Amino acid sequence: MRHATICLSALCLLTALSAQQPNQTSMLGFTPASAKVELDLEKRFQAIPDPERMRANMQLLSARPHHVGSPYDKQNADWILAQYKQWGWDAHIETFEVLFPTPKTRLLAMGSFRAMLEEPALAADPTSNQKAEQLPTYNAYSPDGDVTAPLVYVNYGVTEDYEQLARYGISVKGAIVLARYGRSWRGVKPKLAAEHGALGCIIYSDPADDGYARDAVFPEGPMRPADGAQRGSVLDAPLYPGDPLTPGIGATADAKRLRREDAPSMPKIPVLPISYSDAQPLLAALEGPVAPENWRGALPLTYRIGPSVAKVHLQLAFNWDLKPVYDVIATMRGSEEPDVWVLRANHHDAWVNGAEDPVSGQVALLEEARSLGQLAQSGWKPKRTIIYMSWDGEEPMLLGSTEWAEQHADELRKHAAIYINSDSNGRGYLFAEGSHSLEPLVNEVARTIEDPETQVSVWQRSQAASVLRGEPQKRKEAATRSDLRIGALGSGSDYAAFLDHLGIASLNVSYGGEDDGGIYHSIYDDYYWYTHFSDTTFAYGRAMAQTDGTLVLRMAQADLLPYDFTSLADTLHVYTTEVKALLEARRTEAADRKAALELSAYKLTSDPRHPMVAPPALEPPPFLNFAPLDNALAALDNAAAHYGKARAEANRKTLPAATLQTLNEELTQAERKLTSAQGLPRRPWMKHLIYAPGWYTGYGAKTLPGPREAIEERRYADAEADIVLVAHAIEDEAGFVERLATELETVSRIPQISSASSPSQ
Repeated sequence: MRHATICLSALCLLTALSAQQPNQTSMLGFTPASAKVELDLEKRFQAIPDPERMRANMQLLSARPHHVGSPYDKQNADWILAQYKQWGWDAHIETFEVLFPTPKTRLLAMGSFRAMLEEPALAADPTSNQKAEQLPTYNAYSPDGDVTAPLVYVNYGVTEDYEQLARYGISVKGAIVLARYGRSWRGVKPKLAAEHGALGCIIYSDPADDGYARDAVFPEGPMRPADGAQRGSVLDAPLYPGDPLTPGIGATADAKRLRREDAPSMPKIPVLPISYSDAQPLLAALEGPVAPENWRGALPLTYRIGPSVAKVHLQLAFNWDLKPVYDVIATMRGSEEPDVWVLRANHHDAWVNGAEDPVSGQVALLEEARSLGQLAQSGWKPKRTIIYMSWDGEEPMLLGSTEWAEQHADELRKHAAIYINSDSNGRGYLFAEGSHSLEPLVNEVARTIEDPETQVSVWQRSQAASVLRGEPQKRKEAATRSDLRIGALGSGSDYAAFLDHLGIASLNVSYGGEDDGGIYHSIYDDYYWYTHFSDTTFAYGRAMAQTDGTLVLRMAQADLLPYDFTSLADTLHVYTTEVKALLEARRTEAADRKAALELSAYKLTSDPRHPMVAPPALEPPPFLNFAPLDNALAALDNAAAHYGKARAEANRKTLPAATLQTLNEELTQAERKLTSAQGLPRRPWMKHLIYAPGWYTGYGAKTLPGPREAIEERRYADAEADIVLVAHAIEDEAGFVERLATELETVSRIPQISSASSPSQ
């Protein structure tokens, strides 16, 4: 009864907020006449995706384990290729040869305890017993190693956890660390552990994060059972993704490769994932201080930091083989602007059966491709070239997408207008992140898609969630701002090479939030789990196909590519304000620390039975010069406003096709202006100066990463230099947008054919 009341209240809120939705006949990049044609096309498209086809395709694609190099991975790639061809696409497979290690020795022991390192088959789950085909639980690209050392618990193993360890006077030098999954990319945990002198790293799944503390465990519920473990790569994602031996070039059969010991993205110490069943005896053996409250998980024991008296023995060895990855590439050539490309992708490989990750996304993508093929067979032709891509090798570190993007880098820089990515898909709310010049486009499309649970638009439902959750200012903004903000992209899926390396405007779009589970990267991520605990009717699979496919259509069909630079400028102001506030927070922190040290506050409040070490004094930050950034933003504000005015005038006319083609080819380069040939400090592969995966977060995005991370790490001289570098890029963007606005304004003043006489088809 209480649940029903909450739902009713939410629906009332949705109705109250719906008045903010603008009229859909006015669309970014379309004249009124061409907008009507487009909306009719989208209506036809959105009626085609079929949930039952998705169900059948998921059952087929996830029927067997299909990791990189496995027989079923190749079988799936061949089947996907055949589907594209059947639907009329010009499709082929491109193959790359990548380093992909698999385990041959895994040993974890302490005294008489020996870890099981095994996920048991469950009678209720028919595919969990495919043992001969399953990869065992391991962290890909961990080096070989045989180490014996005391154990230290480091919570999530992120920067602030090591700062807390120092307060307890505990060092991990010469030890093996035990970290729990969460709060960072898993590869950051051994990276930081090695930087602090650890000899090995064990990562476990605590039931507080994705086990019984959250919900019933599988198969009775969606969460991770006691013996479930999370596989995954531990390459240094913030440095560069893709094959670790071929950074910057495609991993073709004859590519020049680094020696494994010279590959910068390879971790330095052995790493192993374990279940909470295997972790419990290790945690119970720890001595030393009781862990802080926010370090304590949900296991029935006293969480201590350590070190342990008994030593842990960790032994790992791997087969270091080159394996093929099979990228399926399908093209529908544009009829008017074939040299402008719209890219759409999802990966098809998995750690095991992978129904949720990634098959839930792949089956939605395939329904989009089938629906577009059906439209094409009825006589429609896209204005621009559409390329659908089913990637292989995403799980080990974005291998297939990165190698393909590096191999085709020059073509992509010249032609790509957008890259639209998805990965897994679930039930709940629309999640969209990406380039902020695409924010209004995402909002427009979200207003056209019906939410399966509430029958309002997915935009309204996302707005309602934003109004009820998060910080007060963000809640207020969600209720009053005409568009909902989209998030920034870091890393963790196949958009990385396109956005971070090539500067292609990108989006990552999917649904979720109501089906959280604990089967991530385990043998239990399969058809049984998905059809019992996630999008069981595939209604949100259909919504995902409608959403991403409509984004493809808008980009392929708009008279003028629907970028919006006002939204970009507005977001850059937000990021700049955050970086300035970060600097002031560092200044306040240094002053507070100094005052506390002068008063001996840490010494006088230390409990003799639980002593704590005073933290070190902090260098007060200097007053950095943000003027170059502020001036660049002012220039972008003016240019964006000028462009918006010129675009509005142009949309009232039908411009010549040749003029539009020239403008659109120029517009594809807008995102490239926000990149730097020299790349980010410490990681030249990462070219984008506005978005990047965090150096010590990985998945999580760092916006204005150069100055932000320099301030976070108290490298203030570097921060000043990075501010100038970012300012130059924004100035270039402003100049580029201003030039486009002038061009558009000029051609709009020339007498044109009336827009009512011959709308673009």
